[in-house]
Amino acid sequence: MKTKSLYISSLEPYSGSLVIGMGFMEILRGRVQNIAFFRPIVPSKDKDAIVSFMLEYYDLKMEPSSAIGFSVEEVESAVANGKLNELMQSLISQFKALEREYDFVICEGIARSLLSSTLDFDINLEIAKNLGTPLVNLLNGKNLSSAEIIDKMRIELGAIKKVGCNHFNTFVNRLDEDVLKNLENDIKQLSVQHPSIYLLPEVEELNSPTIEEIKNALGCKFVFGKDDDLKRVVKQPKVISTTIDNMLPYLQEGDLIITGGDRSDIILGVLTANNSGTYPTLAGILLIGDLLPKESFLKLIEGFQKIPLPILSTSGDTLSAALKARDVPAQITKTSDRKIALAMGLFSSRVDTKDIEEHIDADNNQAAMTPIMFEYNLFETARKNKKKIVLPESGDDRILRAAEIIIRRDVADIILLGKEAEINQKAANLGIDISKATIIDPFTSPLLEKYTKDFYELRKSKGITIELAKDAMQGSSYFGTMMVYSGDADGMVSGAIHTTSDTIRPALQIIKTKPGISIISSIFFMCLDTKVLVYGDCAVNKDPTAAELAEIAISSADTAKSFGIEPKIAMLSYSTGNSGEGADVEKVKEAVKLVKEKRPDLMVEGPIQYDAAIDPTVAKTKLPNSKVAGQATVFIFPDLNTGNNTYKAVQRSSNAVAVGPVLQGLKKPVNDLSRGCLVADIVNTVAITAIQADQITEK
Repeated sequence: MKTKSLYISSLEPYSGSLVIGMGFMEILRGRVQNIAFFRPIVPSKDKDAIVSFMLEYYDLKMEPSSAIGFSVEEVESAVANGKLNELMQSLISQFKALEREYDFVICEGIARSLLSSTLDFDINLEIAKNLGTPLVNLLNGKNLSSAEIIDKMRIELGAIKKVGCNHFNTFVNRLDEDVLKNLENDIKQLSVQHPSIYLLPEVEELNSPTIEEIKNALGCKFVFGKDDDLKRVVKQPKVISTTIDNMLPYLQEGDLIITGGDRSDIILGVLTANNSGTYPTLAGILLIGDLLPKESFLKLIEGFQKIPLPILSTSGDTLSAALKARDVPAQITKTSDRKIALAMGLFSSRVDTKDIEEHIDADNNQAAMTPIMFEYNLFETARKNKKKIVLPESGDDRILRAAEIIIRRDVADIILLGKEAEINQKAANLGIDISKATIIDPFTSPLLEKYTKDFYELRKSKGITIELAKDAMQGSSYFGTMMVYSGDADGMVSGAIHTTSDTIRPALQIIKTKPGISIISSIFFMCLDTKVLVYGDCAVNKDPTAAELAEIAISSADTAKSFGIEPKIAMLSYSTGNSGEGADVEKVKEAVKLVKEKRPDLMVEGPIQYDAAIDPTVAKTKLPNSKVAGQATVFIFPDLNTGNNTYKAVQRSSNAVAVGPVLQGLKKPVNDLSRGCLVADIVNTVAITAIQADQITEK
């Protein structure tokens, strides 16, 4: 897909990220109408200088609050309290809102070094990955050799690949001229591994504060000069306390002369030197100790207005004033006309803007899909058209805790089965609020009589009596399933207490399978670090026949597609292509044949081994002409033993998040939980069930 956002990140402060952001803003302003600027982390939420500049200078139509995520303090607190996922969810929500409203979003991270040293990972990479936005990494080359910068680039490239970010390009800023020339030759060795690399020289004026910035930072009084004089750039502060003739040899371009307010001789000498044309042009004078020249002297220097030199005054001693002036960081503000022009000239002269435009327009900028993003998408999709989901196991604490989360996050409307007084008492004991849930007692509900009659009609040919039908309907699993069948609920989630058969049996008897599908099967969404795969069947069918395996593959592909995953089916076996023999291999071959006959629209490959299905390098060797090998998204296991063990091995060995099992093949959604499920598993399964119900409604 075409790039709709970029994330600019630097490990160190003062790398020039604002200049890079401005450069991209200039490129984009000629291409898209509405651009947003977003800083996920800022030093303080009171006011951020970078956000203020971008919004004001580029006249971006957005509130400052929507351009700011969290403060450094909030991020460090979230990490310390194990709430990083919640923070990421909030950032994703804010970022997605900007993506919906604007044509392009430029994000700028915070220098990693401004965060606590206890944070043992680069949070910018994690944020960029979870936002799904390509990363522009920026290196500060100040005072580094060519070899050191090459090493630094290699380290960062490794970190970016390890995290799984989509790398857009690299900028190296603030380079000495000789280092820049060496790098231009050395950089070719990285061209194969690295996207485009742009080298920018150090421009002293961009990294030097103005008189105004020093005035504001030190709280100075403006004694002499015009407002325009405040734009002068200070290259270095210099303390002068000697005589005029000894002072003159030490004057340099852009000096801020620091001296006592009672040293009229030095002030006069500095003004004369600046006015002479034979000495360097100075930036200004800073008088310390709150001492000012006498009125008669101020009247004298008014004659120097033709060649203005601003004079400031501050309290404190000479040394502290000099140190403070030295440490004032350079800034670019809305009124920094000279700096802005210089920055944009630097960017356009050193950067191939056409290459960047082509990269933005390319269709190969594929965003990662992280577990946090997948969960976010589940909730957002479920919210769009809320469904009623029945939870029959209200006696379990996990169910009630999950119900509260679902209600608070507005994911679905919840129906709990059980005695109202008991459920409310349990909720009170747990300290949770489920007041917005509907509670139904199957034993006393007016629906019991209707459901009993309906179930009797459905099953009388199987020998069931009206008494047995009533007994069944008083069970929460059967009652909940009948609610779904009758349309009083849109879906059901069960299994925290009951077995899988307790969940599936009523569904088969009442809801039944879709036309053309003879079996219920299951899939797991396997949320790896940067992608989501579909595994089936890992929970229901022990040893499916070739025909059943084909149905599982078709159902799994349809489920994948309905959740935004392009289905590329790998029918797994212990052999790839024609490399192996045996009954198990033949079963898979027959299943592949049936899938192709029934659904020629699906991409399917098999028999194929797992490594050839997922690894492009292995695929090139084993099945070089396959459209599925090396890029499979749907993995169909030949039997339950293989599937169940594989999903658990992947889950435990790679820290993957396994969402499921998700049942498929039923006319209406009923989903099973593991009896060892966590609250988060229940919440995710409810969201999935709500989405399945919505898709059935749309059809």
